[in-house]
Amino acid sequence: MKPIRSQIIVWTVVMSLLLGALPASAGTKMYGYNDQKANRTFVPIRFISEQTGAKVQWNSKDGKVTIIKDTKVITFFVDKPQAMVDDKKVTLDDKPFREEGVVYAPLKFICQSLGLSAKMDSATSSLFITYEGDTYKLPVINKGVKVSSGEPIKHAKRSFRVGGSSMSVDIVTVTLLHPSIDLSVGIAGGAVGRVEELKTLASRHKAVVAMNGTFFDAYSDASFKTPYGYIVNNGEIKKKSSGDRKTVFLFDEMNRAEMVAGLSFPERYEQGDVDGALQVGPRLVTNGKITLNVKEEGFRDPKILTGGGARSAIGLTRDHKLLLVTSKGATIPQMASIMKQAGAYQAMNMDGGASSGLYYKGSYITTPGRKISNALLITQSR
Repeated sequence: MKPIRSQIIVWTVVMSLLLGALPASAGTKMYGYNDQKANRTFVPIRFISEQTGAKVQWNSKDGKVTIIKDTKVITFFVDKPQAMVDDKKVTLDDKPFREEGVVYAPLKFICQSLGLSAKMDSATSSLFITYEGDTYKLPVINKGVKVSSGEPIKHAKRSFRVGGSSMSVDIVTVTLLHPSIDLSVGIAGGAVGRVEELKTLASRHKAVVAMNGTFFDAYSDASFKTPYGYIVNNGEIKKKSSGDRKTVFLFDEMNRAEMVAGLSFPERYEQGDVDGALQVGPRLVTNGKITLNVKEEGFRDPKILTGGGARSAIGLTRDHKLLLVTSKGATIPQMASIMKQAGAYQAMNMDGGASSGLYYKGSYITTPGRKISNALLITQSR
C-alpha cells in the first residue's frame, strides 16, 4: 500500500479551494459514505483527485464538477443523476451530493470513469482503492453521519451484564475521524526503558486522554524497565519484538486504526504508513465476535490466563470510534464480553493490574498504582 504523506500537504489545500470548501490543513481526514439501504458507496472527489493526479474544477453556482485526467473529461452535477464522460451521456446509479464542504460521487461511476478498482474491507470499515498499481485506504461511515459536529471525546460510566453479574466500567469514546483529534504514542521519559506517571506523561504531550500501553518489567530493581512488544512512535520502531505473537494496535497519520496479529506486524509495517503502534494483547473481539486465543498469543501468566484484576482495554467500532475502557476487576473473558457489549467490532487488552490507568481532561478516571512505560495518547486541537 502506498503511504499518503507529502501528497496531502499540497493537494489538500489546493483541492479544498477548487471544491469551494474552506482551506484544509495537511491533517484533514477524508472518508467515504455508505448508503446501506441503497447499497451504494460514495467517495470524496478530493481524495480521488489526490490519488490519481486529476484536476478538478468546481462551479458553485451550478453545482457543477469537472474532472480532467489526461485527455478524459468527466462532468457531473451535485444532486443530479446525469453526467458526461467526454462526449458520452451517462446516467448515474445515484446522485452526487455535498456534505460538510466536500463533494461525493458514486463509487461505481468514479471507478468506471477513471479506471480504478475498489474493495471493501469489513474488518476496518474501509475501502481499498487501487490505481495504477498503488492502493489507498479510505475509511467509510454511514451516509448522514456528520463527523465534524458534536463533541469528539466523551466519558461515561456504564454497567454490563456478564455471567449473571453486573460489572461497572469507565468508557472514553473518541471520534477518530474528527478533524481536531490526533493519536500518538507516548514513551515515558522520552526513552524506552524509563517509567513515568501517566498523568505527567499525558501533560507533557498536552494529551486530553491517555491510557497505559504495553506490558513491561515493572518488578525489576534495575533502572532500565524493559517493555515487551513492538513500540512505534512517529513512524519509527522504538522497540522491536520479532516473533512476538501478541496483538498489535496500530494507526497512521490520519488516525486510520486497526489491530493485527503480532506475526503479521513486520509485513504490515513495511507498507510504510504506520505512524504509531503498541503490541499488548490478548485479542478480545475480532469482527464483532469474542475471540480468545490467549495461549496461542504466547501468554503464560495466570494473571492473564485465569486471574481477575484491574483491566485496561481498547476497542474500535465500525464507525471509526476508539473505545478506551477500564475495569476495577475483571477476567480476560469478562473483559471480552464487556468490550463486545460496549460496541467494539475489534478489541484488545492493554497492560493491567497496577498499570491500569485512564487519564481524561486533566485528571484520572482510573488512577494507576505505579509509574508506566508507555501510553496511548489522544490530543485535540482547537
